[in-house]
Amino acid sequence: MRTFTLRTERQSQLVDITRLVREALDGRHGSAVLVYVPHTTAGVTINEHADPMVARDFETALERIVPADWQWQHVEEGEENAPTHVRAAFMGPSVLIPLREDGSMALGTWQGIFFCEFDGPRERSVHVSVLV
Repeated sequence: MRTFTLRTERQSQLVDITRLVREALDGRHGSAVLVYVPHTTAGVTINEHADPMVARDFETALERIVPADWQWQHVEEGEENAPTHVRAAFMGPSVLIPLREDGSMALGTWQGIFFCEFDGPRERSVHVSVLV
């Protein structure tokens, strides 16, 4: 397993990590790569990465679908982050991507891998494992 870290800049932010995952593969071959985020207020997804406005639309949509002004039961003084847990659960903690025989990821032409921050800004970790 390889791990890389990144620093997010906003409370809600989708960060294209496709290049970082590719670098973490480091020429290793297998049947698939698992990208896993070990955080309860962050996730990972695959979507279009040609237009950065798609990521911004995701950020806005998730904030509207799961608004911060509900009467949340999970309230930690100074860490009012209950909606961030729900947003992260919608995205999920992992994605699995098939690998081609040459070791490259079998992503579609427009697809990229996004780290999904919902409780930033923070320093976060991403684990990358090649499955044999």
